Parts: sequence; C-alpha cells; structure tokens
Amino acid sequence: MPLNATAPHAHRDAAFRIGLVQMSCSTDPNANLRKAIERIHEAANRGAEIICLPELFRSEYFCREENAELFELAETIPGPATEALGGVAKELQVSIIASLFEKRAPGLYHNTAAVLDADGSLVGLYRKMHIPDDPLYFEKFYFTPGDLGFQSFETRYSRIGVLVCWDQWYPEGARITSLQGATVLFYPTAIAWHPSEKAQYGEVQLDAWRTIQRAHAIANGVFVAAANRTGYEGSQESGLEFWGNSFVADPFGRVLAQAGPDEEKVLVVECDPKQMDEVRRNWPFLRDRRIDAYAPIAQRWLG
Repeated sequence: MPLNATAPHAHRDAAFRIGLVQMSCSTDPNANLRKAIERIHEAANRGAEIICLPELFRSEYFCREENAELFELAETIPGPATEALGGVAKELQVSIIASLFEKRAPGLYHNTAAVLDADGSLVGLYRKMHIPDDPLYFEKFYFTPGDLGFQSFETRYSRIGVLVCWDQWYPEGARITSLQGATVLFYPTAIAWHPSEKAQYGEVQLDAWRTIQRAHAIANGVFVAAANRTGYEGSQESGLEFWGNSFVADPFGRVLAQAGPDEEKVLVVECDPKQMDEVRRNWPFLRDRRIDAYAPIAQRWLG
C-alpha cells in the first residue's frame, strides 16, 4: 500500500512517490485497460502514490490514419474507463492520470487526461491544447483543441500539473502550469520514430525530446515525468516504432529514472518538494521574471 494511504491529505512539504507506466498497446481496448490496471497495482505495491499512464493507452495510436470509423474508440468522461480506474484508485488509495479519447458530444472529441484522486473521485480534466498534424500523426482530424486552459490539480499527495505529448515542446504551457503551484508536470505521451528516419534522425530526435522536458524542469524548478508507450504499431510501410524512454527529471534537470526504448516497465520515483525550494533559492528564475515585459509573447509573430 502507498506510504500515505491513511492520511486524507499529505503535508504539502512531504515527499511522495510517483509511478510511470510504460506499456505496449493492442487493438483491444479492454485488454489494454486490464494491462494498465495490472501495472497500476504493481506501481502501488512498490509505493507509488500518483500514477500516470501513457497517452491514449486504451488503443493503438489510431491517429496514424484518417478514418472516421475510429471515432468509435472514443468514450465519455465520466465513462467506462474512469469508472474502472476510479475503483482501482479508491481500492489502492492512489491518484491516477489516465489519457483518454473523449467523446464530449456528437461530433466533438478531445484528447483528454482525466485526473482521479485516491478516493476514486474525478478531480478534473485536462484537454490537450496543442494538436499536431504530421505524417502518421493526424490528430487534427480527431481532436478539437483543448478549451480548459492549462491547469493544476490538487490530489491527496500533491498539487500536480498534467499536459499531453505535443504539449511537451511548448515552454509556455509548462510555465503557466508551474505557476499554479504544480510540483510535478506529468506528460502522458505517444511519441515514436518513423522507421525510415530512425537511422538518420532517431538519436537526435530522442535527445531533443528529453532535453526540452529537462529544460522545463530546470526553468520552473519542478519535477517532470513523461510516460511514453513502447512497441511497433501499424504496417511496415506506415507504422511507428514508439521509443519508450519514459523518465523522471528532478528540478535540477537530472534524470532520476528512465526506462529503455523497447521494454514494458513501471518506474517508481520519490519526489521531495523541499528540493524545489532549494533549487529555486539558488536559481531564482521565478523571482527575476520580468512579467511587465512579456505581453508580446501572446502575439503570433513579432517580425
């Protein structure tokens, strides 16, 4: 059982443990949900108190193609997944971040992360703000951009921030979420190599992905946790090789734990908010921000 299972609310300065689930996903939503629940149990048994699943874990990454029939994969929130995971959260006394294909209304769909607290309740939703449209990442066909803004969520164990995959590349989202008091920025992720590009660009792509997120940790003095999927999905001609490498970085940007590229793995890492205070005292970026001079950032282009 998690260390703080008996406490209704942990002290804000107390250390807590997070769990990241790196898993492969099949075409069977129910099988994927069962696997995710098994991994949540594993993380909780190892002491994790806030557990994050990969992006859109209930299916293969369906955005590889534009196919209207795939809207059938969407579900309401609350709905079947949040009901099942809410029961698990309550049973294990853990908070869960679950990335889902949300059917908000007929013809209106989002890429949404649901945050469930340790009593099984739905704390809130984060709807993915930045929606990519690239080869084999045809997300604009499926998802309406998020309209809830950048948020932080108060869970039993800590106040956390949640963003999703493509949001990883935007310092604005990380900053705004951090300014709301988040101790950890969680990034449920589905990022991969195009196999034809891997030999030439694979290493530098992975390094850039890891570097930008470590930079968010450093610039904001927070922990950053990215939970990616792994495995090959699709045909040989139009498939994606998901690169795994789920990791946790501390407020100094150091990688505390990392999974490999092609393994299913559960990471459990302790996060101590006192480290945030120490880093921010020595690197007082929040103190020295020129908030009077940043209005131009809201413009599309300044050239």
